[in-house]
Amino acid sequence: MRGSLEEARSLMGNRSEDPDGGVDEPRPRFSRPGSYSIVQKAVIAAIVLIAAYCSLGMIYQSILAASGAKPMAMSGSVSKSSKKLPYYFDPNPELWPGPTATGRAPFLAQETVVPNLGQDKNETRKRLWGHLSPYHPAIEGWGVEEFPVPIGAIITQLHTLHRHGSRYPTIGANVEVFGALIANVTGKFKATSDLSFLNSWSYGLGAEIMVPAGRLQLFESGVLHNYMYAHLYDPKAKIIVRSTTQKRMRESVWNFLSGFFGLDWAEKDIDVGYGIEGQMLEGMSGGWNNSLAGYDNCPNANTFRNMGGLNASSQWVDIYLYDATERLNFMLTGIALNTKDVYAMQTMCPYETAAYGYSPFCDLFTSTEWQNFEYSIDLQFSGGSAYESPVGRATGLGWLQEFAARLENHTLTYSGSQINVTLDSHTRTFPLNQTLYFDFSHDTNIMSVITALGFTQFGQVLPADHHPGKHNLTVSHVTPFGARLDIEVIRMPHPLLPNRSYDESGEATSYLRFKLNERTLPHPDCGGDREDGLCHLDTFLKLVKDEEALAMYDYACFGEYEAVPYGQITDGRPLSHKREESPLEG
Repeated sequence: MRGSLEEARSLMGNRSEDPDGGVDEPRPRFSRPGSYSIVQKAVIAAIVLIAAYCSLGMIYQSILAASGAKPMAMSGSVSKSSKKLPYYFDPNPELWPGPTATGRAPFLAQETVVPNLGQDKNETRKRLWGHLSPYHPAIEGWGVEEFPVPIGAIITQLHTLHRHGSRYPTIGANVEVFGALIANVTGKFKATSDLSFLNSWSYGLGAEIMVPAGRLQLFESGVLHNYMYAHLYDPKAKIIVRSTTQKRMRESVWNFLSGFFGLDWAEKDIDVGYGIEGQMLEGMSGGWNNSLAGYDNCPNANTFRNMGGLNASSQWVDIYLYDATERLNFMLTGIALNTKDVYAMQTMCPYETAAYGYSPFCDLFTSTEWQNFEYSIDLQFSGGSAYESPVGRATGLGWLQEFAARLENHTLTYSGSQINVTLDSHTRTFPLNQTLYFDFSHDTNIMSVITALGFTQFGQVLPADHHPGKHNLTVSHVTPFGARLDIEVIRMPHPLLPNRSYDESGEATSYLRFKLNERTLPHPDCGGDREDGLCHLDTFLKLVKDEEALAMYDYACFGEYEAVPYGQITDGRPLSHKREESPLEG
């Protein structure tokens, strides 16, 4: 604005010295009487209008960038806005942090429980809590052997998709509803035996933000990734890390980076981009484009069309908790519980354990009931985010496209999914030269990314009326708190034969190694027949086009199709074939 002020001063005239040593009043440049006052007012008005125009323009560009829409053609607008994008690198966004309620502070030393000095009896139980399980490696693996990198080969890139750490329940969760139920009848019922604690119990959990255990999980993951991949870090090269605006997502990044780079990571050449996650502003329609929260711009992911998993889980809960409901009701007078109440009590165990260090609800259930609890969550994920969901592939499509673009070293300028075109079309916010890529997301979104990538071994149809035994889509193994999908790009001097020897007649070749929670995950259509699970890079890139078409993004996310009973969808896309042609399929 400095130029505008100087121009205004030139119009009003400069003060000049008088021959007698005095100072003249400003001389108007126009000879008409009263013209100076008119010009002065006009100039001031022009300055105000210019300032308002500039401010509104910056707000407009920020909103467009946030939604993923392309800005209107203005000279230099794309390059300037993409270089600044102040909202994207703001670590403390004011509009989209999500719920931030803090719960009652833990006071384990004051509780009447004996400190555990030996084997924690909850350790086995904790691995049966589905997506509420604290992080643990996939010890049993994914069906292939673990091998070291061959001699002469080198890991050249790492692409990590990471879940946040342990948190409080989401707003409106069943545990919150149960807490309100007990609050409304306190003093009007009596609990005995193992339930006697309920007489004085009250709900004290916060909402959605990470608990201390979650911060530790991410810090430890950062330390582990440092041991595994620190050699790839070049202190002279800038790194952009991606997350979302939710508070637990931001804190997950900060704790991970502190573990990997040290507590002074913010002083290094590392930036974190925070893609907007949450409801649109009033008066705006649709959802924010964000591949790390792909359900936000996939409306059908949040409607009756995608209720199959919840319906199946509810059916299973009524079956496996029937006996437990009768057992607990024998300990109560003045209140009668149903299976949904008892399921909320069972869900209270992992949440209170994460928040307070222990929960009296945990010992109310048998080991078999905990196994069945885990299966209830497997049903939710299978029918809501994976291959038994009509939007299973579509929700994860955006991240798949971004991953392929990074491998092929190009930005993205089209919008055939929920990618944010404004961010992904510019290397300032979508860099292509990094050796370390860290993205932070949510459990259901990671499950959908795995589905979009084509890992069909998680596509087993899970029955809603009985536990099928061992199965791949066991959520506590796939997306526990702190889960991570690490994808290594490995450069080999020659093609590597299935027997792990080099074909020295061939040229240098690159492979992908997918590692889900520290164990190699073979791709069924790319290296699935190898003992080491290595996937030829060129083969994978050819598969991406097929996976994009299978997602049927436009129809799956925005189409009007009938909801079908759980179990009929098995390929992560709508069952109906009467659909609009997807632009991805030409």
